Amino acid sequence: MGEIAGIKYAKDAAGRRRYIRVDLDMHGDNQLLEDFLDLLEIEARKGEPTFPLSDVIGELEIKHGTKFL
Repeated sequence: MGEIAGIKYAKDAAGRRRYIRVDLDMHGDNQLLEDFLDLLEIEARKGEPTFPLSDVIGELEIKHGTKFL
């Protein structure tokens, strides 16, 4: 794999490429990177409880004393 500006590879104890560091100043507005990070977040939250949007909006309206929609 060739070098890519703003991307650094790190190796594990066995010498295998295992980690990457991404310079967000160079690549932070990259849509593919943003989508990848979103997918990681989705995967990490699997199995967590969900709440209907209407319930969340209702709680926010009570908390802030205003209508949101």
